[in-house]
Amino acid sequence: MGRFIVIGERIHCISPAIRAAMEARDPEPILRRAREQLDAGAVYLDVNIGPAAKNGEDLMKWAVRLIQENCDNVPLCLDTANAAAIEAGISVYDRSRGKPIVNSANAGDRKSNVDLAARNDAIAIALCSKDGVPANNDERQEYCQELLEHGLALGMEAEDLWFDPLCLVIKGMQEKQLEMLEFIRQLNDMGLSSVCGISNISNGMPKAVRPIIDSTELAMAIECGLKAAILNPCERRMMETVKAADIILNNTLYADSFLDI
Repeated sequence: MGRFIVIGERIHCISPAIRAAMEARDPEPILRRAREQLDAGAVYLDVNIGPAAKNGEDLMKWAVRLIQENCDNVPLCLDTANAAAIEAGISVYDRSRGKPIVNSANAGDRKSNVDLAARNDAIAIALCSKDGVPANNDERQEYCQELLEHGLALGMEAEDLWFDPLCLVIKGMQEKQLEMLEFIRQLNDMGLSSVCGISNISNGMPKAVRPIIDSTELAMAIECGLKAAILNPCERRMMETVKAADIILNNTLYADSFLDI
């Protein structure tokens, strides 16, 4: 399976500090968040610039250059609804430590992001959905097959399509959690990679509860074969779970100091 891939989620325009830094092209808040996440164990960093309809291309180029030039060419996940901005970011991207990730495609109005990933030799996060939340695993499987066949027809390798079953919020969709975990197992049995945004699960919960719920579901998802997750690596409980799971699955060698690595 290989060691679990943590995609750090904290460079996101929803944060007032990050949004202001992006608007002002102020590097320090962004680099501080980048370094904190890398020090905590992130492998990739998600760079979410929001819709960025007006200046997205220039903003994404600036952010990609800033982070990679100052953080040892860390691989990045480029996250925006503006496809042209993703492609602009890829045009200045250094691949020495990993391909860029396109976040994200689906089987509906963002299916063309698979095309974007294919022509730029990038990884695509492929949401197993079309219009909103899939009703069940049969729908997830239908959209997964559609996206897989589309990517393969464009010359992509299956390993460059990471399928997202969509993590559903427990408050209101508690009965859907086991179904989502079962789909991760199905993807793993098919030899396909899976990824999800773990923090979606605990939306609306008290702050003290969220890491408990998120880390427990993360552990269960990893056991089902989850390859990667977009999460907050600065949340210690989450990284303890990732590191312990890698040891239990024999992906990394145990040492008494494993939490410090």
